[in-house]
Formats: sequence, structure tokens, C-alpha cells
Amino acid sequence: MLQPTEIERALVVMAHPDDVDFGAAGTVANLTDAGVEVVYCLVTDGQAGGFDHTILRHEMTTIRRGEQTRAAAEVGVSELVFLGHMDGTVVVDMALRHDISRVIRQVRPQVVITQNPLRNLDSTYGSHPDHLATGEATMCAVYPDARNPFAFPGTACAELDDWAVDEVWIPFGTSGDEGVDITENLERKIRALMCHESQHRDPAALEERMRSWWQSVAAEHGFPEGTSAESFRVVDTR
Repeated sequence: MLQPTEIERALVVMAHPDDVDFGAAGTVANLTDAGVEVVYCLVTDGQAGGFDHTILRHEMTTIRRGEQTRAAAEVGVSELVFLGHMDGTVVVDMALRHDISRVIRQVRPQVVITQNPLRNLDSTYGSHPDHLATGEATMCAVYPDARNPFAFPGTACAELDDWAVDEVWIPFGTSGDEGVDITENLERKIRALMCHESQHRDPAALEERMRSWWQSVAAEHGFPEGTSAESFRVVDTR
């Protein structure tokens, strides 16, 4: 796993607003504290999220973009790219691969943080179809698309110089995963997560569960008692 001192820029590609805050916001805060430029790329606006039936879907788009922008600010991120694909309908096609490749070529990151492209039958929520499709499309964009100078001829992506990403970090890693101590930035991560007010039926209960979860991750990785951690499957793409 590359250390912050080895990273100038990182790109986070997630399906929905709030996905990064559950899985990686503590690590993002660690990176920005170390001077790394982090950019968020949201595939959808989370238009199908929430519980209030009186909110029109175009209104939910505005709400969720605002929530994610505020959450990003909590962990030191000010640049967000919203691709505008429809929530609940994300598929791995060339259009999505193009869009993500274009952002990779624009940002030119050493590290991309994205979702697991493989279904986990023990985690229904973690295996949302949009998450799987976003993870797979991002892996395709990392290799071969963004680094192939001949990909997407005649498109906006082709007008940008190709770029090779060094590593992909996948939150909630299982096989050969690595833990990241986020204790110093835990409260910032919590504040970022709580920014997504439209998505929380019981914010206090959610916070309690998440604090316990992140402490258990730390324990699994041998960190001292009372610390919190996130975990990642690290994929070397060099």
C-alpha cells in the first residue's frame, strides 16, 4: 500500500453519495492531512435514495449533491465530479468506462479508491448492483482504458493524455487486506457520514453501530484497544 508521502493525487470513484463516507472517509482525511489532493467522482446522484415519498426525484438529486459536498469538506475534499448516471441502473458499459477514464486522465492519480466488483453473498447491502458495476467499470478504466492512448477514439477522453494508476484500494477488503488507523480522524469521518441527513432514519443508532464496527476492524488488524480503522484490498496495477 502506497504511503501518503508517495501520493500526490488520489481519485475516489463511488456509485452513490455517502458510499465513500461509510468505507473510506477516515483514510481520505489521513491523505488530505498529508497534503494529498483527493478528488471525488460520483457515478450517480443517489436519486433513488431516502425515505420521504414527498421529495421529488429531481429534488433528491440536489439534496444529495449538497450532502456529499458538505461531507467531502469535512475530510478536506473540495473537488467533486458528478457523472449523472441514474441511481439503480448502473451497468458496466463503454459509456461508463469512458466517463471514468476521462476523469482518471484529468486527475492523474497514483491511487484510485473504488468499490468491490465482486459480489459478497454475506453482504447484501455491500453488494448493491450499482456498487458492483461501479467497481468493475473503474477497474476496466484503470486497466486497460485510461492508460491506452488509442482507447475511445474521437471522444473527449481521447483528447487527454493517457494515464496509468499505480494502485487501486477497495474498502472492506477481505483477502490479504490492509488496515488503516483512522483514530485521529474518526470524528471527521462521523461528521461526514452524518451530513447525509436524507439517508438516516436513526442517526444516533447508525453512529453507534459504525463506531463499534470501525473499532472491530482495528482489533482485527491488531491495532491497540480503543482505536478505529478502515480496511482495504490493495491491488497493484503497475
